[in-house]
Amino acid sequence: MRILLLEDEREMAAALSAALQARDAVVDHVSMLADAEEAALTFPYDLILLDRQVPDGDGLSIVPRLRAAGIGTPVIVLTARGELDDRIGGLDTGADDYLVKPFAIEELLARLRAILRRPGDVQTDVVSFGRLSYDFGCHDILVEGERLELPRREVLVFEALARRFGRTVPRHALEEAVYGFAEDIQSNTLDAHISRLRRKLASVDSGLEIHPVRGIGYLMRLAS
Repeated sequence: MRILLLEDEREMAAALSAALQARDAVVDHVSMLADAEEAALTFPYDLILLDRQVPDGDGLSIVPRLRAAGIGTPVIVLTARGELDDRIGGLDTGADDYLVKPFAIEELLARLRAILRRPGDVQTDVVSFGRLSYDFGCHDILVEGERLELPRREVLVFEALARRFGRTVPRHALEEAVYGFAEDIQSNTLDAHISRLRRKLASVDSGLEIHPVRGIGYLMRLAS
């Protein structure tokens, strides 16, 4: 899951990023409205978190422009502006939820889960491949009911491949799913994650194989 966070308060941004990353999310953090709009128009996000009061404007102002551009990514507004008119205006502008500061991180995470459970493009059900099942909601990988413990990056690789099971996933799409735009990605880093993931899937007899597709990317399929 990849999330865009617009928040100019450093401590708040750090706390939110840490909480989301602990739940296997890739977080792209920006503090300026212009950067948020550019990122949202460039990268595919599962969720956008917007602070309203940022140095170059009202975070809410980009929502109509994103919707006009055909981007339906769910948006949760995070703001200190909690008057009734502010909340109604935020929802009427196109936001999916409106959370007033200060708030508990646990409440934000609950609202995030609720939004991602709604019908739409985000897959949140449990799927099974071979002897393995994966829960897109809580990011658990189970082999015959036993949890397979993986580092966060490998879980993100697995999820990106599982979303397009049996089809080739381009390398750039895997990198977008696994790394934030501010991260420095070495040329062989993704390959190293996939190599370790492949070995772990084989070690538990998962019934799955990951194959490179020369010049394009990788695909995951049932073992032959």
